[in-house]
Amino acid sequence: MNRLLTHLRHVDLAVPDFEKQLDFYSGVWGLTETASDSGISFLAAEGSPEQYVVRLRRAEEKRLDLVSYGAATPADVDTLAEQLLAQGVQLITRPGGVDTPGGGYGFRFFDCDGRTIEVSADVAARKHRRIETQESIPVRLSHVVLNSPDLDRTRRWYEQHLGFRLSDTLSSPHMGEVMHFLRISNQHHSMALAKGPHTSLHHVSFELRGLDEYMYGTGRVLRAGVRKIWGPGRHLAGNNTFSYFLDPHGNTVEYTTELESLDEDTWHPHVYDFSQPEVTDQWGTANPMSEIVAKESFNDVDRGVFVAPPV
Repeated sequence: MNRLLTHLRHVDLAVPDFEKQLDFYSGVWGLTETASDSGISFLAAEGSPEQYVVRLRRAEEKRLDLVSYGAATPADVDTLAEQLLAQGVQLITRPGGVDTPGGGYGFRFFDCDGRTIEVSADVAARKHRRIETQESIPVRLSHVVLNSPDLDRTRRWYEQHLGFRLSDTLSSPHMGEVMHFLRISNQHHSMALAKGPHTSLHHVSFELRGLDEYMYGTGRVLRAGVRKIWGPGRHLAGNNTFSYFLDPHGNTVEYTTELESLDEDTWHPHVYDFSQPEVTDQWGTANPMSEIVAKESFNDVDRGVFVAPPV
């Protein structure tokens, strides 16, 4: 199908301890609060033209509110909505005005795991700036990884309905396939799907300016006493660096840089055996991947998801 999505815009989280979560993201993690309302905060990355890359909302239960993607034009938004309706996808809203910072034109719908997805166009660009040498704050949102109990079903859904393409897969002899990396551009992945025991957020990843800034950032977050669960290291799939931490509500967040750009005309997906240490970490600097590390990113059961009908 034609690819109508252009990039990842933002990830929206609901949390019980709103103030603690806001202090983390606007403080040590290095985002900037650009707008707020009662119990809602919009946080931007200084190097990104997106109005915000994380939205926080006060709620009784922790949940992933939505994942938002961009489209090039309002006409593409309408085309996608019409296609999804024809394919039996449940829309939450029809295309129309977006009332979050920057406005725009968009709509929301459920994916096959019951997550809320938003697609929008014509959102006003935010005034942003170049991140300086050794400045260890996020340039932009890099990618999001979602846990799914039925990995292949979810992959097929995103390929069929939203035009994602497979870049690479992680597998092992005793566990089978455990992660699919999916793209909507020449960026190796803007989304990945992880095999998990339940539907939930796996992690949200933030791009830093370069290798030096990534290491400065990793050290700064460590010195602030934030719990690191894995890294620093460099993955084989995507060739990007990684340092994974837990936010105050147990969501995994990542600092990364140098994510691979592909030649889409010649790229063929690999299946990497993640039981080989050099697959998970080419450098060998990270603590070894283990079941304990893996379980940290299973996250809590997301009770906010809509139970979608079988497809």
